[in-house]
Amino acid sequence: MNNIEWWRDSVVYQVYPKSFNDSNNDGIGDIPGIIEKLDYLQKLGVDVIWLNPIYKSPQVDNGYDISNYREIYSKFGTMDDFEKLLSETHKRHMRLILDLVVNHTSDQHPWFKEAKKSKENPYHDYYIWKDGDGKKLPNNWGSSFGGPTWEYVDKLGQYYLHLFAKQQPDLNWENPKVRQDVYDIMRFWLNKGVDGFRMDVISLLSKDPSYPDGPVIQNKAYGSYYKGAANGPKIHDYLQEMNKEVLGKYDIVTVGETPHTGIEDAVKYTDSKRHELNMVFHFDHMHLDYDENGKFSTKRFKLSELKEVFTRWQEGMSQHDGWNSLYWSNHDQARPVTRFGADDTKWRTQSAKMLGTILHMQQGTPFIFEGEEIGMTNAKFDSIDDYNDIETKDIYRDFINNKKLGYDYTMKSIYLKSRDNARTPMQWNDGENAGFTGGTPWMKLNPNYKEINVQNALGNSNSVFYYYKKLIELRHELPIITTGKYVLLDKDNESTYSYLRKTDNEILYVNGNFTAENQVVEIPETLKGKEGQIVISNFDSKATNDDKIELPPYGAVVYLYKLNKE
Repeated sequence: MNNIEWWRDSVVYQVYPKSFNDSNNDGIGDIPGIIEKLDYLQKLGVDVIWLNPIYKSPQVDNGYDISNYREIYSKFGTMDDFEKLLSETHKRHMRLILDLVVNHTSDQHPWFKEAKKSKENPYHDYYIWKDGDGKKLPNNWGSSFGGPTWEYVDKLGQYYLHLFAKQQPDLNWENPKVRQDVYDIMRFWLNKGVDGFRMDVISLLSKDPSYPDGPVIQNKAYGSYYKGAANGPKIHDYLQEMNKEVLGKYDIVTVGETPHTGIEDAVKYTDSKRHELNMVFHFDHMHLDYDENGKFSTKRFKLSELKEVFTRWQEGMSQHDGWNSLYWSNHDQARPVTRFGADDTKWRTQSAKMLGTILHMQQGTPFIFEGEEIGMTNAKFDSIDDYNDIETKDIYRDFINNKKLGYDYTMKSIYLKSRDNARTPMQWNDGENAGFTGGTPWMKLNPNYKEINVQNALGNSNSVFYYYKKLIELRHELPIITTGKYVLLDKDNESTYSYLRKTDNEILYVNGNFTAENQVVEIPETLKGKEGQIVISNFDSKATNDDKIELPPYGAVVYLYKLNKE
């Protein structure tokens, strides 16, 4: 890593455009609204902005159902607005990456409208079809949003595949014309100057041609499609072709969302010698609080299991020239301070800072989801009608009508896990609608915006915002955060998370307390008696050459030791 690629010591900020900032008071965030807040993001210090989909879409799945890849969704603005955003971002020495959604399109995309006309239509083979009679499904796969993955078209006597909503038909990547059209779309945006792509469910592009039945898990009505759709037989061929034809010709970053992918496959995606992607999002830490019904549960994670996941990925990727993406949350996940910290008033700020410390000191590229930098929490809504998300509404019906789990349990699991927790509008101030819009917001705000908002954070030098700003500065200032070897300490401790980052000349010693009680951590033998300087801490701590550190509730501290070379 002598010539370190720029993305290795960068920090990415994820913007969910619909919920970020509304400039024209129609209740929906937009691109001019993002431009208004670029100075805020520059102040935070992030290097890269990732936008969730901004393309033309019927919005069945909040923009992940695209009907035109070369047009901006009208509620978000125009292409001129986008080009201004790109220019203004670059002026502030930040980069901009887009969401690439090419496992599926919208059923309103011209390709699919043509594909449904006849089997002879040139676009029919752009999608995945199976002959049938409308009575027996081609296999037992269940869609991510409920029901089967197959939708029957009576006129054709065929089913089409949709791993997600039925309005999101899967593209047939076996067809070279599909691949070339996708590459053209990518060039369209890269030639405008975008700095890379986050690639939606990229591990699902290649399906097992035998379309085997999947195991029935999590008490679901249908089988899991992952067995036949994740990391399929040609996925690496497709990505190497994509890299050769498009990605390798630009100075960009690529991060693939790779559900159902372990380290062995992740290394294949990210090993620089293979010429595929720069990094991937895995989901192992996101699954630690699942139960027999899957994601929507009231179970709390175990810290020893969290440490095991992070450590496995830290060690596994570094051994094989792979690179980690680091994240606590995104547009599909609950707020981390609720899920992994303590979102009550007393410890919210402290635990948000601790979580930031534990993540940002690891090796990889950190991703901050909008609002994380001010410690936003999950939203406790009273009624299912307050939720917008297609997945959440499907789970509500399933838990109430099929699994008979009861209203209170169902609503608690939705409060803890709904994707809408991440999608409530950004909390800018304590005024009307938190300063997000002068109109009626597309989704209810989290009621706690009067206390938790950007204005309050910027006015308080001890806020989560300034702590995150410092974490980002440290990544830019200390090469050891990018290059140091990760070593886990005290792996079975269920209260504290401690690890080292090591180079030949320095050691970073990182500690976080995941409890509301004081915890004592014993310093490793190799560091006892040495002078450790505090790099960052969320409590009044002091330089140590002692044998022990006392961490207050949700306390975090990082020490830097300079090693004397003989």
